[in-house]
Amino acid sequence: MAGPVVAAACILPEGYKLAGINDSKKLASPEREKLYQELIQHPEIYYAVGLVEATEIDEVNILQATLKAMAQAIERLKVRPDFVLVDGPQVPPGDFLKEGLVDGDALSQAIAAASVIAKVTRDKIMVGYDALYPEYGFKEHKGYGTSQHLEAIRQHGLSPIHRHTFRRTA
Repeated sequence: MAGPVVAAACILPEGYKLAGINDSKKLASPEREKLYQELIQHPEIYYAVGLVEATEIDEVNILQATLKAMAQAIERLKVRPDFVLVDGPQVPPGDFLKEGLVDGDALSQAIAAASVIAKVTRDKIMVGYDALYPEYGFKEHKGYGTSQHLEAIRQHGLSPIHRHTFRRTA
């Protein structure tokens, strides 16, 4: 409901295994942060992040914004990948071989690693926004549609980082 969409691309060294890596949304925050630090500090792991802000999400829709963030992340890698695996059926535009995998974060360590990097990066962005807009509680819910967040919107209206086109599910 608020903040950017963030995507990450990650190239792992051949044979690399990281215990505990899985869908970033299924991991507790301390586990995610630990895995994130291991990933970004590993000298043989290449990663990059792409993001699209809320205003552009409103202009192009969440799917197109997500695909754009994915393409940015891939283009920003220091090493060009031979083949790109994407979590989900949709693949971003770009001049590279690619395949979408439904539940890809459960099937590919590289996808799971990218998922962790993207989630932690977005969470850090939202904690930063909490300092600018403390009345919304972004530090706690990271911009997702929790009851606390919905109540803050009812009380304060939308902030400059809210998406005007979100569909309320709560």
